Amino acid sequence: SVPCALSQQQKPLEGYVGFANLPNQVYRKSVKRGFEFTLMVVGESGLGKSTLINSLFLTDLYASEYPGPSQRVRKTLQVEQSKVVLKEGGVQLTLTIVDTPGFGDAVDNSSCWQSIIDYIDSKCEDYLNAEARVNRRLMPDSRVHCCLYFIFPSGHQLKPLDIEFMKRLHDKVNIIPLIAKADSLTTEECQQFKKTIMKEILEHKIKIYEFPDVEDDDEKLSKKVK
Repeated sequence: SVPCALSQQQKPLEGYVGFANLPNQVYRKSVKRGFEFTLMVVGESGLGKSTLINSLFLTDLYASEYPGPSQRVRKTLQVEQSKVVLKEGGVQLTLTIVDTPGFGDAVDNSSCWQSIIDYIDSKCEDYLNAEARVNRRLMPDSRVHCCLYFIFPSGHQLKPLDIEFMKRLHDKVNIIPLIAKADSLTTEECQQFKKTIMKEILEHKIKIYEFPDVEDDDEKLSKKVK
């Protein structure tokens, strides 16, 4: 057989093909369909989870008929979800908040993460089953995309429950650890606590979500928002 040399040449187009407009077509299609995002919040009671979520999305996602944190404290963990449709600039976002009242509030918190794992696994299984269908046009995405894990602001170190929870879930969902009520610490205490947390996360080989490097335009937008 005679070897064939492959060459790559750049040739200017003599007319309009249209593939340069593909990103715009994908964008328009996505905007028309809307986006789905499921956010899970986990942490002990009284750490300001509801307040942060309402502040993030500038709306009261916990309706008046939805009981407040003090009324939702349970000895056993429950997984509850609330859904709201947000619209901004012609873009629609179906936001699902998965709350876990009762987490870490019992005397014995061993295996208190199991209900959360079962919930995440069931949503992944639902999505895989929907993908296997012939008609996938209206396939809902109810997978948990991100988990905000609230850490008690002790200023010292992570609790064994914090470490065990993140180790159990870091392969199943994007985890973002947050220091709850960080304003209760001084600036120096908060910085030192962050370093301690990151050191323990590395020691236990816990994988947390790493934010991507921002592009120049994104960085300008970020500074503008700040």
